[in-house]
Amino acid sequence: MILRNIRRISGVIGGIFLICLFLMFVPSKVNASTQDQNDKLVADSNQAIAANPQDAKAYYSRGTAYAQKGQYDQAIADFSKAIAINPQLVEAYFNRGTVYFYNKQYDQAIADCNKVIAINSRFPEVYVTRGLAYSGKGQNDQAIADYKQAIAINPQDAKAYYNCGNVYAQEEQYDQAIAYYNHGIAIDPQDDKAYINRGNAYDLKEQYDQAIDDYNQAIAINPQVADIYLFRGNAYSSKEQYDQAIADYNQAIAINPQDADAYFSRGYAHSSKEQYDQAIADFGKAIALKPKYSVAYYDRGCAYSYKEQYDLAVVDFNRAIAINPRYANAYFSRGYAYTSKGQYDRAIDDYKQVIAINPQAVDAYYNCGLAYFSNKQYDQAISDYSKALAITPQDADSYFGRGRAYSAIEQYDAAIADYNQAIAIIPQHAGAYYNKAIACEAKGENQAAIDAYRQFLNYASPQDTEEIKYAKQHIAKLGG
Repeated sequence: MILRNIRRISGVIGGIFLICLFLMFVPSKVNASTQDQNDKLVADSNQAIAANPQDAKAYYSRGTAYAQKGQYDQAIADFSKAIAINPQLVEAYFNRGTVYFYNKQYDQAIADCNKVIAINSRFPEVYVTRGLAYSGKGQNDQAIADYKQAIAINPQDAKAYYNCGNVYAQEEQYDQAIAYYNHGIAIDPQDDKAYINRGNAYDLKEQYDQAIDDYNQAIAINPQVADIYLFRGNAYSSKEQYDQAIADYNQAIAINPQDADAYFSRGYAHSSKEQYDQAIADFGKAIALKPKYSVAYYDRGCAYSYKEQYDLAVVDFNRAIAINPRYANAYFSRGYAYTSKGQYDRAIDDYKQVIAINPQAVDAYYNCGLAYFSNKQYDQAISDYSKALAITPQDADSYFGRGRAYSAIEQYDAAIADYNQAIAIIPQHAGAYYNKAIACEAKGENQAAIDAYRQFLNYASPQDTEEIKYAKQHIAKLGG
């Protein structure tokens, strides 16, 4: 009887849809030179404020420098001071709203954007910022409306198209997302993030070749972004081109050795190639970088299970469940490990947990039925196989398993009916013919038994040596 296997998750880490947002009059990339410029701007602003404590522009300039340095609390304080001195300083409201967005203070960001719009309703960038804040709050309809307003004011605003595409992608409306990315790329064909995000949308549509093409474009523009190699590796992995995937994960790790997702995805690719030791090592590195990485514990447990190291597998499944108590696949795979160890009561408990989380988990009913059968709890086995069949009526294995349970309690008519159902679904089902023959023989239906034994011999695997010998002996015994 076949135990249904552990469930591996997809190794693809879902692409992150990158936002595009800039402060007014602030360089979009920070390097040593711009850092020095920001330090100088802070120093110059300090002098200006010391000379005139009511210099709103000086507070604004210092706040902008702090924002670019990532010192958001200081930036907010300076923008607030500038606004207190000059309530019409629109750029101070805008930059403070932007910093509030970066600080995930979305309501405050929206309030500041509203003030900007009250002063200047034709300022497209403020609609983009407010749209991002609405998106951060999960209010995607309002976000889309703001991006469209920005586009209406400035049809050449690539950022508005780009971020609108992100919201459609979050809503799983990938065709609309791609259409907006197309507009943004047509305006700014050197925006690597737009290619990355369009590639992610194609990936989620399972259009992996188009995704790879976009990742290639992004790499041509900016070859030092680790995430692009991670995402392209994931697309290759989805195409089962694991060697190419591993090469990309290697490149991602070379750029960013702290990238837990790259180690995880490389581990998945190694596992898919049945290179379980390498997979285990990579999952271990991912866990070291991200100790609450439940999926990495889970997939490492699966690799141990494939190596039949079930005790180690159980330890990892335990850890995955401790992090995520509703991790159905971890319960299922731990149940598989317990079944393989002959610990049927524990296996049954785990399969029941899966069913509690997902009452349509047909494989959990099936494996639970098998564990009950192995534990000689035949009525419970019949019940769970019946539940599996209620969900998937064409499941030949469940008919076969239930037939075996009926045979075990000598309900041969019910058993034979189930074996016939399995055969109707899979006409070459050797096990069903073999067990049907035994049931017919037990009922004294000798010719039916002979016929079923002969059908078994037609479809038996050469490895079924004992069963083949038994069938031949009983054909002769029954006069066949």
